[in-house]
Order: sequence, then C-alpha cells, then structure tokens
Amino acid sequence: MKVRYFRDTDTLLIELRDAAIAETRDLDENTTVDLDADGGLCAITIEHASLRAGAPAFSFEEIAA
Repeated sequence: MKVRYFRDTDTLLIELRDAAIAETRDLDENTTVDLDADGGLCAITIEHASLRAGAPAFSFEEIAA
C-alpha cells in the first residue's frame, strides 16, 4: 500500500494494491475509487484532502491478532 499527498493540488491518493484499473467511480464530487476488472478496490482519491481528511498528517498502527 502507498499513501501519497500532493500538496500542490491538495490531493490524497491511497493505493491499496498495484493492479490494472478497469473503472473509476465517483463516491461524491471530491472522492473517487478505482476498481479492477473483478470490482476489487485498488485506490481511493480524495480532493481537498487537508480539509476533508486532515492531510498531510498520517499515522499507521499494526494491531497484533
């Protein structure tokens, strides 16, 4: 997984896996999801990310099973 923040456009891109994108769907006017040919989620793009997602602040925590 890759998380990228583009400061110049205030865009957050969360790439969940590297796969060929077959379709991009709008969730709302500022959020899209990219899907593979089987409908699997590949990426999420969030526009105006500093206001909507608190970008570029980021934390990661792995929880033991």
